[in-house]
Amino acid sequence: MGLILVIGIMIVSLIVQQRLKHKFKKYSKVGLQNGLSGKEVAELMLRDNGITDVQILSVQGRLTDHYNPADKTVNLSPDVYNGRSVMAAAVAAHECGHAIQHATAYGPLEMRSTLVPIQQASGKLINFMFMALLIGSFGLALFPVEWAMLGIIAAYTIFTLFAFITLPVEYDASKRALAWVEARNITTSEEHDMAKDALNAAARTYLVAALGSLAMLLYYVSLFLGRD
Repeated sequence: MGLILVIGIMIVSLIVQQRLKHKFKKYSKVGLQNGLSGKEVAELMLRDNGITDVQILSVQGRLTDHYNPADKTVNLSPDVYNGRSVMAAAVAAHECGHAIQHATAYGPLEMRSTLVPIQQASGKLINFMFMALLIGSFGLALFPVEWAMLGIIAAYTIFTLFAFITLPVEYDASKRALAWVEARNITTSEEHDMAKDALNAAARTYLVAALGSLAMLLYYVSLFLGRD
């Protein structure tokens, strides 16, 4: 039953990802009436919120947009940085929402930043544990299987915690973005609805990821308890 749940969530995740790509492609073709580029939207939003120590950079790739609190940079993909579309404005404003969270010490963002090194260590731990199980399957056990299972459970506990803490961070950034573009008349009423639709689609990918991580955690816990 647990495996079926995991597979089901993986399928849903693929569907949500494809819908996100479709919406972003669709709204990237809708020109913003005021003609601002994603970079210009980001500059204006940061300035309106009194943030002067954040750089806006162009990074390679698609859907690679992110805010890096370590070096205070809003990183925008070329389609967003140079784009003058509804999609570009929505994504640029969303990433600036994270910069505002950082500047105002938004609790969930602070918690997520604290968990980053722990999550990275958990990634290394789980890789080691899976390798140990693989080696053990050939009769060369490095340590008891129970230990490996506990390590995997510990890693997925961190992954799941990180994923669920990410949810309020992402939803709040979108809320800030949509409120600002509306108040600043960056978008028309129709464009605002499109921006909202695009950001909601992006938020759903984080929700599915969190549920997927929880499903994997419960799956390995059930395996461990079954073994016991």
